[in-house]
Amino acid sequence: MEGESLPSRSYNHVAFKIVEADYATLLERVRSLGLDVREGRSRVAGEGRSIYFHDHDNHLFELHTGTLGERLQGYAAGKASEG
Repeated sequence: MEGESLPSRSYNHVAFKIVEADYATLLERVRSLGLDVREGRSRVAGEGRSIYFHDHDNHLFELHTGTLGERLQGYAAGKASEG
């Protein structure tokens, strides 16, 4: 990110898709950079996993193992099985 640091942290973020097989490696890499890693929120089955971290300028990033389309399909399948 270019420009001034953000004055405070928020949930506004930039997300990037990663493959599940790279999750542990990328989590360790982010931690090794000394960045503030946030715990991912609880998710429903099939929604994927996320690594959230703030950079030194208060920007929030997410590395996620799924796509919005996959999430929406999972939600739709869950609702269909409830009915």
